[in-house]
Amino acid sequence: MHFTGDDLFTDITFLIREKDRIGLVGKNGAGKTTLIRLLCGLEHPHKGDVIVPEDTSIGYLPQEKELISELTVIEEAMTAFEEQNQLEEHLKKLELELQHRTDYESDAYHKLIEKLSFINERIALLGANAIEGEAERILVGLGFEHEDMQRRMSEFSNGWQMRVELAKILLQRPDLLLLDEPTNHLDIEAIQWLEGFLQNYNGAILMVSHDRTFLDAITIRTIEISNGRIYDYKGSYSFYVEARQQRIETDMAAYTNQQREVREIERFIERFRYKSTKAKQVQSRVKLLEKMDEIVVDEMDRSAIHFRFPPAPHSGKVTLETIGLGKAYGSLQVLKDINLLIPRGERIAFVGRNGEGKSTLSKILAGVLDYSGELKFGHEVKVGYYAQNQHDMLDMEKTVFETLDEVAIGEMRTRIKSLLGAFLFSGEAVDKKVKVLSGGEKARLSLARMLLFPVNLLIMDEPTNHLDMMSKDILKSALLQYQGTLLIVSHDRDFLQGLTNKVYEFRKPNIKVHDGDVFAFLEKKKLEHLRELEIAQSKKRIESAPKSNNKIQYEERKQLDKIIRKCQREIETLEQKIHHQEKAIATMDALLASSEAHKQTSDPAWYEIYDKQKTQLGQLMEQWEIKQLEKEALEQQYQAL
Repeated sequence: MHFTGDDLFTDITFLIREKDRIGLVGKNGAGKTTLIRLLCGLEHPHKGDVIVPEDTSIGYLPQEKELISELTVIEEAMTAFEEQNQLEEHLKKLELELQHRTDYESDAYHKLIEKLSFINERIALLGANAIEGEAERILVGLGFEHEDMQRRMSEFSNGWQMRVELAKILLQRPDLLLLDEPTNHLDIEAIQWLEGFLQNYNGAILMVSHDRTFLDAITIRTIEISNGRIYDYKGSYSFYVEARQQRIETDMAAYTNQQREVREIERFIERFRYKSTKAKQVQSRVKLLEKMDEIVVDEMDRSAIHFRFPPAPHSGKVTLETIGLGKAYGSLQVLKDINLLIPRGERIAFVGRNGEGKSTLSKILAGVLDYSGELKFGHEVKVGYYAQNQHDMLDMEKTVFETLDEVAIGEMRTRIKSLLGAFLFSGEAVDKKVKVLSGGEKARLSLARMLLFPVNLLIMDEPTNHLDMMSKDILKSALLQYQGTLLIVSHDRDFLQGLTNKVYEFRKPNIKVHDGDVFAFLEKKKLEHLRELEIAQSKKRIESAPKSNNKIQYEERKQLDKIIRKCQREIETLEQKIHHQEKAIATMDALLASSEAHKQTSDPAWYEIYDKQKTQLGQLMEQWEIKQLEKEALEQQYQAL
């Protein structure tokens, strides 16, 4: 495939097998979306073939799509069953034809029977008997409420409408799912639901995603597009990252050896070119050079943003406080009686389903929205705000340079070009108008603009949208070094991991505070869900039999007591593991402090083991804390009976 004369792909060949789980990776502009469009027939290759068996169905979810529908959510989802309706019509025609055929032994009759059997199997696979229930189940999994089913599509944002598009594709259950950034419009809960759905999906999946955790949870194969070629790795994204590094190192060694050989041959040719006695050897080496296949090293892409946030100005011990803070849009109460006290240096992740108030609170704290109640900032607090649609707030008619030049003051005016260079804008790129920039370029420009003002309270709403994986890693590194207070809205679990020490869970109109990072929070939520399910099942069993109130209460307490004792045993097991881990670390600490340390700790692997032991201890402590919280909640329920 080529554009403007240059090959996007050159002579690539690969096979997608039944039940494959493939992550398609490569830097921006490598051709990932084009390859997906080739596979589903929306583009056609200039050379070669895309071969799809006749009975293979394909479902394609693009990154963005122009959506216009006046149907309700459930009606739009039900349009996914157009294939099923057509199959049933076709089935009726075939059955009618079969009734009038008498050539029972002919090939045509047998082919008709086979066709009939195939259509019946396809209808059964699509689940004809419970299609509306299945549609609602998938829509709820993707974040819709039951009351949303009868609302018009036009009432929802483009992001929510894209969720309906995803639901339609999942309902069709195609043999091959082609997903281009499927998590872009999803929150953490919806992403986790989609992970579970795709892990159990019966067909093949090929997807592009910048969510490392999502890729690792689903894919078992990774295809990389680089320099017009593809590299096929039999493993998840994390496996691919390590394997790619090893491949590049091997290629580099082979390239170095080849270049040394080339230089030696060229020196021989140059030295003996004009000696008739060496003419045969010279010609032989010239032919050897011509036949030699040049080794091309696929260099790691180092073009990524590199920056650090300016030092946070000193401020008081309290960054901000809210008292009875609320926000309503007419009768819709988004936030109610929010009481928060955020000390200096706190690092908080805002999580929860879309529409629960995360962005609303971010905008209130940034001074963009009005509110009821009180909001008080601490001494000398300076706020920096990165909005979810930050790049849309840029002036489209200004150039990249003008965008920074109009707000820069003092010494920063002399450093604009170097700052833009750090965000990959150099040469003619600084004179480009904002309106011609890609989504990723606009996101980088918005980040660069933020660095012009030192702040000690940084509020960021989905800052990783439109950033590739390397750029996300660089941003995370900069945020880890940032010394001010950080409030961040994100659905990217890998990005959030280790970045925050508290999680604010938004459940309209309230907020629940959890200690620890996002993975500790998600683990706790999973345990709470399992516990609620277990208790609900116990109650159902108890309620199914007619008993007196005292008897029911006794059974409930008995069941809860059983769960509490199980929880206590798990806590004791964790405490034993923690004790052994602490003992092992203490032994290594003692060795480090001894005079013999230099003999036994000279091997770098020793320190790797030491770090691993400490990491495992931290994980065990987190699990112990989650179990303790679970036990306390159960005991409170027990006391209430």
